[in-house]
Parts: sequence; C-alpha cells; structure tokens
Amino acid sequence: MTIELITFIGAILFGVLLYWRESNGNGIYRFVNKLAYSKELQMRPEDKKGFIYQQSLLLRIVYITALFLIGIVVTRFLIPIDLATISLFASMIVGTLVGTYVAAFVFKSGEVIDEKSDSIEDVFHETVEKGKDFIEDLKAKGEATADAVEEKAEEIVEDVKEDAKSARERLKDKGLL
Repeated sequence: MTIELITFIGAILFGVLLYWRESNGNGIYRFVNKLAYSKELQMRPEDKKGFIYQQSLLLRIVYITALFLIGIVVTRFLIPIDLATISLFASMIVGTLVGTYVAAFVFKSGEVIDEKSDSIEDVFHETVEKGKDFIEDLKAKGEATADAVEEKAEEIVEDVKEDAKSARERLKDKGLL
C-alpha cells in the first residue's frame, strides 16, 4: 500500500509537470497533428491545445493511459522484474489525471487573480472609505444623541426646579388648604 501511495503522489506531481510543460509549448502535439492530418485539417498556428492542455476528460485519460502503457512496455523489456502491477498502473493514471486538474485549477486561479488584482484593490479601498464614512456617521449620530440627551436632562431638571414647590404650596394651589 505504501508504494502505491508514493506512486500516486509522484503521479500527481508528474501530472502538474506535464500540464505546465504543455501549457508553455505544444510542439510534440503539433508534430503528431501534422503527421496525422491533411493540410486543411491541421491545427491553426494560434491554437494552444496539447495532449493534456485544453483537452476533455476522455481524451486526457486516453493520452495518459497510452503514455503509461508505452512506459510499462519499455520497462518490461529493460528490466525483467515484474514492477508494473495493475494497482500501480491505475494509481499512476489517476494520480496524473488529478495532477493535471490541480495544475489547471492553479493556472486558472492565477489568471483570475492577475485579471482582478486591480479591481480587487479598488474594491478594497472603496470598502475602507465606506467604513470610515460609516464610523464618522456613527460618531456624529452619537454626539447628536448625547447632545439631545443632555438637553432633555437639562429640561427635566428645569421642570423639576419649577415644580419644586413645597407640599403646602401645592395643596394651597389645589384649594385644599
């Protein structure tokens, strides 16, 4: 089980390397394309497609499997020991496939970050400015509220002072004394 896990992790790294290499240049795919197709059906010069890069899932699986089959056949002829078992073969294919999708995700997120970096910075600065304005509004409202509370308190104190008649005077005012 340990050798399969190590093979799987190595295959993920190999898939990332394979994807990165094909994203930089697709010379081998162009060569095979020129051999396989007529002049009218060959890929355009601006096309970046490769064996792994910008391919669908099914074609990626086919190309990766073919690559590892060729590698296993060469290994069988060079080393007569049975190294390539079916479980290692499967873990190499799945690991490489996972690695290509991990690399695609990293490249795509890098492109999005590069595209949006200026707008993200602008949005961040706008948010900070709005936050500052909001805090200033809260402070102004807090001061206005504090002033209004103080004024109300002063009015109540004045009303209490005006109503500060003694009990005898209040009873006289009511006509009870």
